[in-house]
Amino acid sequence: MTLKKLNRNQKGFTLIELMIVIAIIGILAAIAIPNFIAYRNKSYCSAAESDANAIAAAVADYFAIPGHKNTPVIGTSAGQLDVTLTDQNTGKLGTGDPNLGITISVTDGSDRCPDDYQLGNQKVTIAPYKDGWLGTSNIYHKIMRQ
Repeated sequence: MTLKKLNRNQKGFTLIELMIVIAIIGILAAIAIPNFIAYRNKSYCSAAESDANAIAAAVADYFAIPGHKNTPVIGTSAGQLDVTLTDQNTGKLGTGDPNLGITISVTDGSDRCPDDYQLGNQKVTIAPYKDGWLGTSNIYHKIMRQ
C-alpha cells in the first residue's frame, strides 16, 4: 500500500485570515454607517437653508418691480411669490415694514434635521443679526436687510 504524497502547494486563505478581514470590514462599517446617516440628515438642514435663499431671491425679484411696495405672500396666485420648496418644507415671510427688513422662515417638514446641527447654527437675536435655526424647532430664519 502506497501513500500519496500530500500537495503542499495548495492556494487559498486560511480561516484566521478570513476572520481578520471580516473583523476589519465590521470595524470600518461601525465607523462609517453613523457618519453616513449624519451626512444624510444634515442634507435636510441644507434643504431648508437653500429654500430660504430661494425665497430671498424671489423677494429681491419681486421688489425689483417699481410698483411693488408691500411684503408679498408665498403662493401661486398673481402678485404672490411662486417659489417651489423642497419636499415637505413650508415657508413664510414676516409681516411688517419691508423697508426695515424682511424675515423669512422655512420649516423643515421632514423633522430630520439633527438637533445638534440646529443648536450649533442658532439664530442670533441681538445685533449683528445672523441667519440661523430657532432652537430645535425645525424653523430656519433668514433676515433680509437693506
